[in-house]
Amino acid sequence: MDGDRESPSEAKPWRLFVAADVPEAVRSRLSQVLEPLRGAHPELRWSPSENWHVTLKFLGAVRSSLVADVGHAVAQAVATTHAFNTHLLGADAFPSARRARVLWVGMSDPDERFRSLAGALDRALERIVKPEERPFTPHLTVARAKQAVPLREELAAVAGVRSETFPVDHVTLYRSHLRRPAPLYEPVERFALT
Repeated sequence: MDGDRESPSEAKPWRLFVAADVPEAVRSRLSQVLEPLRGAHPELRWSPSENWHVTLKFLGAVRSSLVADVGHAVAQAVATTHAFNTHLLGADAFPSARRARVLWVGMSDPDERFRSLAGALDRALERIVKPEERPFTPHLTVARAKQAVPLREELAAVAGVRSETFPVDHVTLYRSHLRRPAPLYEPVERFALT
């Protein structure tokens, strides 16, 4: 028997991503603000508020034997990153409010700290997963649509959503378990910012 082979339970890849967490109080208040939009658009698939986070790096399927390497790379990326403050900064949709496929809420990032952190993660993880080619926009994805939905008027009512300032003092490596009606995000490891 080959000693380098993984057992069947270890062979299944882990779906991984790295995210900045958002405090429960901020998520709860945002959920209240979005409630009228949720009621007006049942065709949107709303993410549970406990799943709202700022994805800094999506790795996708990673062999279980590489999970420790991912952790080391994330630790390396955040080692020189200082904690910073942010707040919610308006709601919008991809690709547009007229043809919304993804409803999202932006994050304040005047000093591009989120962008810098996402770039550091891209560089640290490039031998495990391909770097992201699209420009990074810090946001929470709150809902998705299978088909484009016109949200212009309703979105205008919540476009100015704001929150109190909160610290980004750690990032979390998550494992995503695909389930219905929503995925389960399991924290694998937490990394403190300096």
